[in-house]
Amino acid sequence: MKVTVLYGGPSVEREVSLVSGKAVIEGLQSMGHEVFASDVSPEDLSGLDRPADVIFPVLHGQFGESGELQEILEQRRLPFVGSGSAASRLGMNKANTKVTWENAGLPTPKWLYVNADTADPSTGSVEGLFAPCVVKAVDSGSSIDVFICRTTDQARDAVKKVVSKNGRALVEQFIKGTELTVGILEEKPLAPIRIKAPEGFYDYEAKYKGQQTEYHFDLGVPADVVEKVRELGRKAHEVVGCRDLSRVDVMLDEQHRPYLLEINTLPGFTPRSLLPKAAKQAGIEFGPLVDRLVKRAYARGAK
Repeated sequence: MKVTVLYGGPSVEREVSLVSGKAVIEGLQSMGHEVFASDVSPEDLSGLDRPADVIFPVLHGQFGESGELQEILEQRRLPFVGSGSAASRLGMNKANTKVTWENAGLPTPKWLYVNADTADPSTGSVEGLFAPCVVKAVDSGSSIDVFICRTTDQARDAVKKVVSKNGRALVEQFIKGTELTVGILEEKPLAPIRIKAPEGFYDYEAKYKGQQTEYHFDLGVPADVVEKVRELGRKAHEVVGCRDLSRVDVMLDEQHRPYLLEINTLPGFTPRSLLPKAAKQAGIEFGPLVDRLVKRAYARGAK
């Protein structure tokens, strides 16, 4: 098939997208597809003018993952891999995703939405602020602008930083326990991965640059807990309205109770990314993985 891979893009996660895109291009070529690569942006959509059977977006962050690009592809009636514009828009907004999960009865940590109207711009003080907590950007990925705060003073400082930079922030209850991620492929959950970061925090450095983060398929918990985490990941993907693939981040507390943190509707495809690791654990190598995704999108057609 003729496949156009869109990568790069304008977001702060551009560097990761370039690496993911290169891997997808090589994977598709290894499976015999004719691949055209385009570094796409709102100002340059010329790559979409080239005839293709399927579009494979491999962008992370704003524009490419937040629904804008997907809406353009839908309007042009182009078949593409991944979630549609509505699910992409919802999944990118951590606060709206949490509301959706809560309405569906799915567990997620206590949280507080903060913006420039509710936070003191000089101090970061906000009514109802609590600690320990995690302060994060509402619509950013790759653990950019994420702060673990042990005290309310730290939380106020983090809120001030995130709101001043992004206009809003999410304050989330800190869950002490085990960090997991569940890859979803073709609406089915893959084996969860336990993440052990060197400093106890899976930040941008640990994800993409450091060499000390450990990934384990042995979660060290009973089999029924593993199955519960898998099913929770599947439901999280379903209620957001995702399709084809996603990655759901989960915290397991010290009593083995799972809590949904966030969903990534276009997970990474770098050599260190977790969805490909989970697919490989299931016997699906990288080439066949991207091949399956483009064939699925082609069979679905423009929707």
